[in-house]
Amino acid sequence: MVKNLYSSRYWAQKAGIPDISRPGGWIMEGGTQSVQDLIKGTAKGILVTRLWYIRAVDPQTLLYTGLTRDGTFYIENGQIKFPVKNFRFNESPIIMLNNLEAFGKPVRAGGNLVPPLKIRDFTFTSLSDAV
Repeated sequence: MVKNLYSSRYWAQKAGIPDISRPGGWIMEGGTQSVQDLIKGTAKGILVTRLWYIRAVDPQTLLYTGLTRDGTFYIENGQIKFPVKNFRFNESPIIMLNNLEAFGKPVRAGGNLVPPLKIRDFTFTSLSDAV
């Protein structure tokens, strides 16, 4: 459940909601599963262990783009089979969270606290030659 999204003073007044300052980091609750547990429960999928960058494409729909990097693998029958090329993705975090199948124990990442996520139907748009 998404709560207390950032809103500027202007939009907060216009919408009659509290003015919430811009966050410096975020915390997402998780479960108790390990990454290995999430992999074991996957028939076919892609394991992404690192992202190179993420940029906003459309702020109104919350569409973002980015690239995977240095650790993208093909999963089949609960096992990592082989590394794959990096992908470009276009996805909204709202759609992504609606397609959330499972999540694991949260870890610190760049000032944030986030769990590993198992997402159904994530939108990879093309292969990338990025290393």
